[in-house]
Amino acid sequence: MNDFLSDRDQLTEILLGLRLDGVEYGRCVMRAPWAVAFPAQRAARFHFVGSGGSWLRTPSTDWKRLNPGDAVLLPRGSFHILASAPDVPAVDIDSLARVAVSDNIYLVGAENIGPAVPSGEADSAVPPDVMFCGALRFNLDPLHPLLTMMPDVMHAGDLATRDVTVPALLEAMEREVALDRIGACGILARLADVLAASIIRAWVECGCSDSTGWIAAVRCPKIGKVIAAIHAQPERDWSVPMLADLMGSSRSSFAEAFTRTMGESPAKYVAKVKMFQARHWIANDGMRIAVAADRLGYDSEASFSRAFKRVIGHPPSASRVDGRVRAGATA
Repeated sequence: MNDFLSDRDQLTEILLGLRLDGVEYGRCVMRAPWAVAFPAQRAARFHFVGSGGSWLRTPSTDWKRLNPGDAVLLPRGSFHILASAPDVPAVDIDSLARVAVSDNIYLVGAENIGPAVPSGEADSAVPPDVMFCGALRFNLDPLHPLLTMMPDVMHAGDLATRDVTVPALLEAMEREVALDRIGACGILARLADVLAASIIRAWVECGCSDSTGWIAAVRCPKIGKVIAAIHAQPERDWSVPMLADLMGSSRSSFAEAFTRTMGESPAKYVAKVKMFQARHWIANDGMRIAVAADRLGYDSEASFSRAFKRVIGHPPSASRVDGRVRAGATA
Protein backbone atom coordinates (compact mmCIF):
# COMPACT_ATOMS: atom_id res chain seq x y z
CA MET A 1 0.00 0.00 0.00
CA ASN A 2 2.82 2.41 0.83
CA ASP A 3 4.54 1.64 -2.49
CA PHE A 4 1.30 2.43 -4.35
CA LEU A 5 0.96 5.78 -2.60
CA SER A 6 4.60 6.56 -3.32
CA ASP A 7 4.11 5.86 -7.04
CA ARG A 8 1.05 8.04 -7.18
CA ASP A 9 2.92 10.84 -5.43
CA GLN A 10 5.57 10.79 -8.17
CA LEU A 11 2.94 11.26 -10.85
CA THR A 12 1.26 13.93 -8.75
CA GLU A 13 4.53 15.85 -8.38
CA ILE A 14 4.98 15.96 -12.15
CA LEU A 15 1.39 16.98 -12.83
CA LEU A 16 1.53 19.63 -10.10
CA GLY A 17 4.39 21.17 -12.04
CA LEU A 18 2.11 21.42 -15.07
CA ARG A 19 0.16 24.67 -15.03
CA LEU A 20 -2.21 26.23 -17.54
CA ASP A 21 -2.86 29.93 -17.33
CA GLY A 22 -5.90 31.27 -19.13
CA VAL A 23 -4.77 33.94 -21.61
CA GLU A 24 -8.28 34.86 -22.72
CA TYR A 25 -11.78 33.42 -22.82
CA GLY A 26 -14.84 34.22 -24.86
CA ARG A 27 -18.53 33.41 -24.62
CA CYS A 28 -19.58 32.98 -28.23
CA VAL A 29 -23.24 33.22 -29.30
CA MET A 30 -23.76 32.34 -32.97
CA ARG A 31 -26.79 31.56 -35.10
CA ALA A 32 -26.52 29.12 -38.02
CA PRO A 33 -25.16 29.14 -40.61
CA TRP A 34 -21.73 30.01 -39.17
CA ALA A 35 -18.15 28.78 -39.37
CA VAL A 36 -15.05 30.15 -37.64
CA ALA A 37 -11.40 29.33 -38.36
CA PHE A 38 -8.88 29.41 -35.50
CA PRO A 39 -5.30 29.97 -36.77
CA ALA A 40 -2.42 28.01 -35.33
CA GLN A 41 -0.86 29.53 -32.21
CA ARG A 42 1.54 28.59 -29.43
CA ALA A 43 -1.12 28.72 -26.72
CA ALA A 44 -3.51 25.80 -26.32
CA ARG A 45 -7.13 26.16 -27.42
CA PHE A 46 -10.17 25.07 -25.40
CA HIS A 47 -13.81 24.81 -26.51
CA PHE A 48 -16.92 23.94 -24.51
CA VAL A 49 -20.37 23.59 -26.10
CA GLY A 50 -22.97 25.13 -23.81
CA SER A 51 -26.03 24.69 -26.01
CA GLY A 52 -26.87 23.95 -29.63
CA GLY A 53 -23.88 22.22 -31.16
CA SER A 54 -20.88 22.48 -33.43
CA TRP A 55 -18.70 20.55 -35.87
CA LEU A 56 -14.92 20.45 -35.43
CA ARG A 57 -12.26 19.76 -38.05
CA THR A 58 -8.45 19.87 -37.90
CA PRO A 59 -5.85 19.15 -40.61
CA SER A 60 -5.32 15.70 -39.11
CA THR A 61 -8.95 14.79 -38.32
CA ASP A 62 -12.22 14.72 -40.25
CA TRP A 63 -15.35 16.58 -39.13
CA LYS A 64 -16.48 15.56 -35.64
CA ARG A 65 -19.80 16.51 -34.05
CA LEU A 66 -19.71 18.30 -30.69
CA ASN A 67 -22.93 18.21 -28.69
CA PRO A 68 -24.04 20.26 -25.66
CA GLY A 69 -21.78 19.45 -22.72
CA ASP A 70 -18.84 18.42 -24.92
CA ALA A 71 -15.38 19.92 -24.45
CA VAL A 72 -12.17 19.64 -26.45
CA LEU A 73 -8.59 20.71 -25.75
CA LEU A 74 -6.08 21.35 -28.53
CA PRO A 75 -2.86 21.34 -26.49
CA ARG A 76 -0.60 22.68 -29.24
CA GLY A 77 -3.06 25.26 -30.56
CA SER A 78 -3.14 23.73 -34.04
CA PHE A 79 -5.30 25.19 -36.82
CA HIS A 80 -8.96 24.12 -36.70
CA ILE A 81 -12.46 25.10 -37.71
CA LEU A 82 -15.70 25.17 -35.74
CA ALA A 83 -18.91 25.32 -37.74
CA SER A 84 -22.65 24.87 -37.54
CA ALA A 85 -22.33 22.52 -40.54
CA PRO A 86 -19.32 21.11 -42.43
CA ASP A 87 -20.19 22.89 -45.71
CA VAL A 88 -20.23 26.48 -44.35
CA PRO A 89 -17.30 28.71 -45.48
CA ALA A 90 -15.25 29.85 -42.48
CA VAL A 91 -14.19 33.33 -41.42
CA ASP A 92 -11.18 34.06 -39.20
CA ILE A 93 -11.94 34.32 -35.47
CA ASP A 94 -10.06 37.63 -35.28
CA SER A 95 -12.47 39.20 -37.79
CA LEU A 96 -15.39 38.91 -35.38
CA ALA A 97 -16.34 41.80 -33.14
CA ARG A 98 -15.85 41.27 -29.42
CA VAL A 99 -16.96 43.12 -26.32
CA ALA A 100 -14.66 43.03 -23.28
CA VAL A 101 -16.20 41.84 -20.03
CA SER A 102 -12.95 41.99 -18.02
CA ASP A 103 -9.22 41.92 -18.67
CA ASN A 104 -9.22 38.50 -20.33
CA ILE A 105 -12.88 37.65 -20.89
CA TYR A 106 -14.97 38.82 -23.83
CA LEU A 107 -18.31 38.28 -25.54
CA VAL A 108 -18.54 37.37 -29.21
CA GLY A 109 -21.85 37.61 -31.02
CA ALA A 110 -22.23 36.73 -34.69
CA GLU A 111 -25.27 35.72 -36.68
CA ASN A 112 -25.27 34.40 -40.22
CA ILE A 113 -21.54 34.80 -40.72
CA GLY A 114 -21.61 32.04 -43.31
CA PRO A 115 -23.33 32.38 -46.72
CA ALA A 116 -25.75 35.26 -47.08
CA VAL A 117 -29.30 34.32 -46.10
CA PRO A 118 -32.12 35.97 -48.12
CA SER A 119 -34.30 38.37 -46.18
CA GLY A 120 -37.15 36.61 -44.44
CA GLU A 121 -35.51 33.15 -44.53
CA ALA A 122 -33.50 33.45 -41.31
CA ASP A 123 -35.47 31.97 -38.44
CA SER A 124 -34.75 34.08 -35.36
CA ALA A 125 -36.78 31.60 -33.31
CA VAL A 126 -34.05 28.98 -33.77
CA PRO A 127 -31.91 28.94 -30.60
CA PRO A 128 -28.32 30.07 -31.17
CA ASP A 129 -25.26 27.92 -30.63
CA VAL A 130 -23.53 28.99 -27.41
CA MET A 131 -19.90 28.08 -26.87
CA PHE A 132 -17.23 29.02 -24.37
CA CYS A 133 -13.80 29.22 -26.01
CA GLY A 134 -10.42 30.00 -24.56
CA ALA A 135 -6.69 30.21 -25.08
CA LEU A 136 -4.48 28.72 -22.38
CA ARG A 137 -0.72 28.93 -21.97
CA PHE A 138 1.27 26.01 -20.57
CA ASN A 139 4.16 26.66 -18.24
CA LEU A 140 6.03 24.03 -20.28
CA ASP A 141 8.27 24.49 -23.28
CA PRO A 142 6.64 23.49 -26.62
CA LEU A 143 9.33 20.80 -26.98
CA HIS A 144 8.59 19.29 -23.56
CA PRO A 145 8.04 15.52 -23.98
CA LEU A 146 4.61 15.72 -22.35
CA LEU A 147 3.38 18.24 -24.93
CA THR A 148 4.94 16.54 -27.94
CA MET A 149 3.27 13.21 -27.03
CA MET A 150 -0.22 14.67 -26.73
CA PRO A 151 -2.64 14.19 -29.63
CA ASP A 152 -3.73 17.23 -31.66
CA VAL A 153 -7.22 17.06 -30.12
CA MET A 154 -8.15 15.73 -26.67
CA HIS A 155 -11.87 15.08 -26.27
CA ALA A 156 -13.23 15.26 -22.73
CA GLY A 157 -15.95 12.73 -23.54
CA ASP A 158 -13.36 10.10 -24.44
CA LEU A 159 -11.81 10.40 -20.98
CA ALA A 160 -14.96 10.97 -18.90
CA THR A 161 -15.38 7.29 -18.04
CA ARG A 162 -11.81 7.13 -16.76
CA ASP A 163 -11.85 10.17 -14.47
CA VAL A 164 -14.94 11.07 -12.44
CA THR A 165 -13.69 14.67 -12.20
CA VAL A 166 -14.22 15.27 -15.93
CA PRO A 167 -18.01 14.69 -16.13
CA ALA A 168 -18.54 16.62 -12.88
CA LEU A 169 -16.74 19.66 -14.32
CA LEU A 170 -18.63 19.36 -17.62
CA GLU A 171 -21.93 19.34 -15.73
CA ALA A 172 -20.89 22.39 -13.69
CA MET A 173 -19.98 24.30 -16.85
CA GLU A 174 -23.23 23.31 -18.53
CA ARG A 175 -25.21 24.62 -15.54
CA GLU A 176 -23.34 27.94 -15.59
CA VAL A 177 -24.12 28.41 -19.28
CA ALA A 178 -27.78 27.47 -18.83
CA LEU A 179 -28.36 29.75 -15.81
CA ASP A 180 -26.45 32.68 -17.36
CA ARG A 181 -26.08 34.34 -13.96
CA ILE A 182 -23.99 37.38 -13.08
CA GLY A 183 -20.30 36.54 -13.17
CA ALA A 184 -20.88 33.32 -15.16
CA CYS A 185 -18.02 34.06 -17.57
CA GLY A 186 -15.51 34.40 -14.76
CA ILE A 187 -16.62 31.15 -13.14
CA LEU A 188 -16.55 29.38 -16.52
CA ALA A 189 -12.97 30.58 -17.05
CA ARG A 190 -11.82 29.06 -13.77
CA LEU A 191 -13.72 25.83 -14.46
CA ALA A 192 -12.11 25.68 -17.90
CA ASP A 193 -8.63 25.92 -16.36
CA VAL A 194 -9.38 23.00 -14.04
CA LEU A 195 -11.11 20.95 -16.75
CA ALA A 196 -8.18 21.34 -19.15
CA ALA A 197 -5.76 20.14 -16.46
CA SER A 198 -8.12 17.25 -15.62
CA ILE A 199 -8.28 16.19 -19.28
CA ILE A 200 -4.49 16.04 -19.39
CA ARG A 201 -4.30 14.13 -16.11
CA ALA A 202 -6.85 11.58 -17.32
CA TRP A 203 -4.88 11.14 -20.53
CA VAL A 204 -1.60 10.66 -18.66
CA GLU A 205 -3.08 8.19 -16.19
CA CYS A 206 -5.39 6.23 -18.46
CA GLY A 207 -5.53 7.44 -22.00
CA CYS A 208 -1.95 6.97 -23.14
CA SER A 209 -0.91 3.34 -23.60
CA ASP A 210 2.68 3.93 -24.75
CA SER A 211 4.99 1.35 -23.18
CA THR A 212 8.12 3.38 -23.84
CA GLY A 213 9.15 6.99 -23.62
CA TRP A 214 8.22 9.72 -21.18
CA ILE A 215 4.87 8.31 -20.05
CA ALA A 216 6.45 4.92 -19.35
CA ALA A 217 9.12 6.68 -17.30
CA VAL A 218 6.48 8.54 -15.28
CA ARG A 219 4.64 5.30 -14.56
CA CYS A 220 7.81 3.46 -13.55
CA PRO A 221 8.09 3.59 -9.74
CA LYS A 222 11.87 4.06 -9.77
CA ILE A 223 12.54 6.13 -12.89
CA GLY A 224 9.43 8.22 -12.22
CA LYS A 225 11.01 9.41 -8.99
CA VAL A 226 14.08 10.57 -10.93
CA ILE A 227 12.05 12.37 -13.63
CA ALA A 228 9.98 14.13 -10.97
CA ALA A 229 13.11 15.34 -9.20
CA ILE A 230 14.70 16.67 -12.40
CA HIS A 231 11.58 18.65 -13.34
CA ALA A 232 11.06 19.90 -9.79
CA GLN A 233 14.61 21.32 -9.58
CA PRO A 234 15.94 21.94 -13.10
CA GLU A 235 18.51 24.41 -11.78
CA ARG A 236 20.21 21.76 -9.65
CA ASP A 237 23.54 20.37 -10.87
CA TRP A 238 22.30 16.83 -11.42
CA SER A 239 24.91 14.12 -11.95
CA VAL A 240 24.48 10.46 -12.87
CA PRO A 241 25.61 9.32 -9.38
CA MET A 242 23.06 11.62 -7.72
CA LEU A 243 20.25 10.35 -9.94
CA ALA A 244 21.33 6.74 -9.47
CA ASP A 245 21.13 7.22 -5.71
CA LEU A 246 17.58 8.55 -6.09
CA MET A 247 16.64 5.44 -8.04
CA GLY A 248 18.44 3.23 -5.53
CA SER A 249 20.67 1.42 -8.01
CA SER A 250 24.22 1.41 -9.34
CA ARG A 251 25.31 4.03 -11.87
CA SER A 252 25.52 1.55 -14.73
CA SER A 253 22.14 -0.04 -13.96
CA PHE A 254 20.49 3.34 -13.65
CA ALA A 255 22.00 4.71 -16.87
CA GLU A 256 21.03 1.57 -18.80
CA ALA A 257 17.44 1.56 -17.46
CA PHE A 258 16.96 5.30 -18.04
CA THR A 259 18.32 5.21 -21.59
CA ARG A 260 16.26 2.12 -22.47
CA THR A 261 13.04 3.73 -21.23
CA MET A 262 13.59 7.33 -22.32
CA GLY A 263 15.52 6.75 -25.52
CA GLU A 264 18.30 9.13 -24.44
CA SER A 265 20.95 9.37 -21.76
CA PRO A 266 20.30 10.95 -18.33
CA ALA A 267 22.79 13.75 -19.05
CA LYS A 268 21.11 14.65 -22.33
CA TYR A 269 17.67 14.68 -20.73
CA VAL A 270 18.84 16.89 -17.85
CA ALA A 271 20.37 19.32 -20.36
CA LYS A 272 17.08 19.50 -22.30
CA VAL A 273 15.02 20.18 -19.17
CA LYS A 274 17.44 22.92 -18.14
CA MET A 275 17.15 24.63 -21.53
CA PHE A 276 13.35 24.27 -21.58
CA GLN A 277 13.27 26.04 -18.22
CA ALA A 278 15.72 28.67 -19.42
CA ARG A 279 13.60 29.48 -22.47
CA HIS A 280 10.54 29.84 -20.23
CA TRP A 281 12.41 32.20 -17.92
CA ILE A 282 13.78 34.31 -20.77
CA ALA A 283 10.73 34.40 -23.06
CA ASN A 284 7.87 34.49 -20.54
CA ASP A 285 9.39 35.96 -17.37
CA GLY A 286 11.76 38.41 -19.05
CA MET A 287 14.77 37.04 -17.15
CA ARG A 288 18.18 38.31 -18.31
CA ILE A 289 20.26 35.73 -20.13
CA ALA A 290 23.17 36.14 -17.72
CA VAL A 291 20.87 35.53 -14.75
CA ALA A 292 19.44 32.36 -16.33
CA ALA A 293 22.96 31.11 -17.07
CA ASP A 294 24.09 31.68 -13.49
CA ARG A 295 20.93 30.15 -12.04
CA LEU A 296 21.46 26.97 -14.06
CA GLY A 297 25.07 26.68 -12.93
CA TYR A 298 26.93 27.75 -16.08
CA ASP A 299 30.33 29.42 -15.63
CA SER A 300 29.76 31.91 -18.42
CA GLU A 301 26.99 33.33 -20.55
CA ALA A 302 28.85 32.11 -23.64
CA SER A 303 28.87 28.45 -22.57
CA PHE A 304 25.21 28.71 -21.61
CA SER A 305 24.34 30.23 -25.01
CA ARG A 306 26.12 27.38 -26.81
CA ALA A 307 24.24 24.78 -24.79
CA PHE A 308 20.96 26.63 -25.31
CA LYS A 309 21.41 26.77 -29.09
CA ARG A 310 22.41 23.10 -29.22
CA VAL A 311 19.16 22.04 -27.54
CA ILE A 312 16.64 24.69 -28.66
CA GLY A 313 18.03 25.38 -32.13
CA HIS A 314 18.57 29.13 -31.76
CA PRO A 315 20.41 31.44 -29.34
CA PRO A 316 18.71 32.64 -26.14
CA SER A 317 18.53 36.18 -27.53
CA ALA A 318 16.01 34.94 -30.11
CA SER A 319 13.76 33.64 -27.32
CA ARG A 320 13.93 37.03 -25.63
CA VAL A 321 12.80 38.72 -28.86
CA ASP A 322 10.05 36.13 -29.34
CA GLY A 323 8.81 36.77 -25.80
CA ARG A 324 8.66 40.51 -26.39
CA VAL A 325 6.74 40.04 -29.66
CA ARG A 326 4.15 37.79 -27.99
CA ALA A 327 3.83 40.18 -25.06
CA GLY A 328 3.22 43.04 -27.45
CA ALA A 329 0.62 41.02 -29.38
CA THR A 330 -1.21 40.17 -26.15
CA ALA A 331 -1.20 43.83 -25.09
